[in-house]
Amino acid sequence: MDDHQLLRYSRQIMLPRMDIAGQQRLMQSRALIIGLGGLGSPVAMYLAAAGVGQLTLVDFDAVDLSNLQRQIIHSHNDIDRPKTDSAADTLRALNPEIKINTLNKKLTGEALVRAVRQADVVIDASDNFATRFAINQACVNTRTALVSGAAIRLEGQVSVFPNTPGEEADAPCYRCLYDDIPETEARCSETGVLAPVVGIIGSIQATEAIKLLSGLGTPLAGRLLILDASTMEFREIRLRRDPQCPVCGKPQI
Repeated sequence: MDDHQLLRYSRQIMLPRMDIAGQQRLMQSRALIIGLGGLGSPVAMYLAAAGVGQLTLVDFDAVDLSNLQRQIIHSHNDIDRPKTDSAADTLRALNPEIKINTLNKKLTGEALVRAVRQADVVIDASDNFATRFAINQACVNTRTALVSGAAIRLEGQVSVFPNTPGEEADAPCYRCLYDDIPETEARCSETGVLAPVVGIIGSIQATEAIKLLSGLGTPLAGRLLILDASTMEFREIRLRRDPQCPVCGKPQI
């Protein structure tokens, strides 16, 4: 780490549980961010600013005027551009020292597994259950840590699924929370969302990713953090692995 980097990241390095060693781990890490909307915007910006060495950005959509109320990584001049291109420009301007890869397509099947396998942490900033289930499956199969977030209206939730052997080896996966894809799935395009709510949830996701990559603090594993922004209250639910989970459940003998 050179003097320029020591100065850039000095406020993080000053944290006793981060120090230079934790910052170096961040700079050598690879994060996969799936979705560059309301959640992915703050996630990508904070991970870039924090010095995560390599970010892979995934989205297959283009910037729309209706996105700009909450998707702060994009600007008015980016309308009709691929979100991956718009986001990459913003991040390079924010921190030209990191490496940014873009995948302007929907990742499925083996392509998704390959992308997940190459990452040290995956941040799920998608907006539908089918995608979340597919990401979770790939993370469980490759034993890659997953930071999951969701937000709608004035509500949001975040959890971490380590998917790695060790202290949290008995933690559930995302699929343990749901028996199946709900028949009716709320979207912000249909029900609305308050812009700062996705910012809060995305910022928590970024914090959890940084903690996982640097070794700072205790991850939000086995716990679901729920925000009700209408009263600005957080509550926490303890999660347990579902032995019948089709993804991580232990095989029955």
